[in-house]
Amino acid sequence: MIKKIAFSFLFFIIISAFGQQVDINNYKYIIVPDRFDFLKSADQYQTSSLTKFLLEKKGFVVFLSNEKLPEDFVLNRCKGLTANVVDDSSMFTVKSKIELKDCYGTVVYVSETGKSKEKDYKKSYQEAIRNAYETMDGLEYKYVPIKKEGVVKTVEVEVVKEVMTTPIKEIVSQEKVVASNNLETLYSQEISNGFQLVNTTPAVVYQLLKTKVKDVFILKDKNGILYKNGNNWIAEYYENDALVVKQYAIKF
Repeated sequence: MIKKIAFSFLFFIIISAFGQQVDINNYKYIIVPDRFDFLKSADQYQTSSLTKFLLEKKGFVVFLSNEKLPEDFVLNRCKGLTANVVDDSSMFTVKSKIELKDCYGTVVYVSETGKSKEKDYKKSYQEAIRNAYETMDGLEYKYVPIKKEGVVKTVEVEVVKEVMTTPIKEIVSQEKVVASNNLETLYSQEISNGFQLVNTTPAVVYQLLKTKVKDVFILKDKNGILYKNGNNWIAEYYENDALVVKQYAIKF
């Protein structure tokens, strides 16, 4: 036998909003790719490890992309930046710039060009990167978490209280089954610059743009990203100024 008692009450919901524009100091981490696009192998000429070392001298917490990341960074890649070395070399001169991008691929900082005329590739790339770093003197970093402002809204909610005679163990087991089977499955189809994800209809749910960070994609036409969390994938994006978070099983 089930008895239902309905009643209403008022409660407050705090909605957090960013209270200031994000700047370099609001990013907690930096990822450096273990292989830059213009090189053939991981950390060739020690370019990635050198870039990591130099940025750490600025006070950043830096990880190579093949290293284990902190849990809060895995769950929210927008807490950090990606540092990339941009190669603009000519026949006789190696030219490098250090570029910092946010999780949406937007460049938030770029150094001036560092140059080297060394004939040895390792020496020339390392010298160019060091010279690019030297132009970053004006970049002073100290981590400052983003302050949030609370907007209080009053919402009236009707709550239905159920008194059930069903054993508690049975209820728990049913909830577990629902939770494990409630994940929508999407299927990937490769496109020129990434993938599109379709459901069983089939209909295109998302279009993904590749990034230089493993298991992180930009959601095309949406203000957000898709990233892997364990065996599942998380889509985070803004819709009408509200953060939407959805979890999927994806077959690549």
